[in-house]
Amino acid sequence: MIVIDTSAPAAFGGAHIKNSLNLALPIFPHYAGWVLPPDKSILLVLEDTCHLDGVSRHLVRLGYDNVVGYLKGGVENWYSMGLPVEHLPVLSVQELRLLIESRSPITVLDVRTQSEWEQGHIEGAIHKFVGHVGEGMEEIPADRPVAVLCNIGNRASLAASVLLQQDSRDVYNVLGSMRAWTAAGYPVAKGQVTVTG
Repeated sequence: MIVIDTSAPAAFGGAHIKNSLNLALPIFPHYAGWVLPPDKSILLVLEDTCHLDGVSRHLVRLGYDNVVGYLKGGVENWYSMGLPVEHLPVLSVQELRLLIESRSPITVLDVRTQSEWEQGHIEGAIHKFVGHVGEGMEEIPADRPVAVLCNIGNRASLAASVLLQQDSRDVYNVLGSMRAWTAAGYPVAKGQVTVTG
């Protein structure tokens, strides 16, 4: 079974069921097909059951008719019953910039599309499209934490949840991602070749 949590990234980061995937509602229809295996049953974790019908319809349209149910009361009910949760730490762009400038051992992973990457990215970042993050893990250095970013943070949280499933390294979601980075006036690089993906 695979657990899909549709919470916003900050809420998912605070507490989620171990090994669940974070497919936030704004990106759900576009990226579910990239990351969900066709042969596993699906359990949904929703912040509000009013989203159940829409999420279920999206899954059926994508060919996933194996939804077995949803977690009544959401993740709040889960941890209120004393069941274990996992966290996905977040970084602000200010914290990320300090880590980069201090040459702390951290990998910046940009999971946007190729065209978004070419419009501007953090110098030294690795590019790997969110739909391919689960493939070729050896391309992401295993000896350091990974800070994941996209445009605003939804795809980054999805990619980070994939990494948490497959790896034991420290993973962070960068809040606000590239939109926050550029809004803060931090430099971007352009025209570099994609490293991977």
